[in-house]
Amino acid sequence: VNSRVLICLLISMLTVNVFADPVPKSVESIPQQCRTSCKTSYGNLLGKSPAGVPAYSNCNSDCVIFEPNYLDEVYTGIKWQCVEYARRWLLNEQGIVFGDVDIAADIWDIADVNNPHSNQTIKFVSVVNGAVTLPQRGDLLIYGKEYLGTGHVSVVVSIDDERHTIQVAEQNFANTKWQQNYAREIAYTNIDNRFWLLDSYLVGWKRVYQTEH
Repeated sequence: VNSRVLICLLISMLTVNVFADPVPKSVESIPQQCRTSCKTSYGNLLGKSPAGVPAYSNCNSDCVIFEPNYLDEVYTGIKWQCVEYARRWLLNEQGIVFGDVDIAADIWDIADVNNPHSNQTIKFVSVVNGAVTLPQRGDLLIYGKEYLGTGHVSVVVSIDDERHTIQVAEQNFANTKWQQNYAREIAYTNIDNRFWLLDSYLVGWKRVYQTEH
């Protein structure tokens, strides 16, 4: 009887271990560079886009923890890098993803995106800053690798025509709490019927050619 009870207890313990929720990272398990000089502690919620896509703090630009993130079993990137947020936003909002890149600036050279469930391929066009039209909601702003050696990517979530500003959602830029449902605003101007976003290192924006999904 005792042996049977022991076996039942062992099975019960194994079952609990397999199906229990993941244990959160302890402070000690986070690398030193991800624990110091944080505007917001690593992994804390920064805010949510108008569509409800959450962004999380990466502490600072020097912090890299090679821990993958997934949405609906689709790989979105390394927590909580800027590329991960851009890919997760597109997956959440349009059901598409772009391919793997070494740095954010490399997104500029990607020619297409795809639906990970149907494998449908859609054109992903590049629009240089100073275009005849403004960015649209869902466009990705791409910054050159001159910025920190990696570049940066953010998502256009709204446009304010009256104030001549673009609102963006992003991760691993300021790493501060959002005051609204966007991370920051970027001013734009119109010169000779061309629109220029006034932000350093900005190359332009990527746009999904076919918006129906």
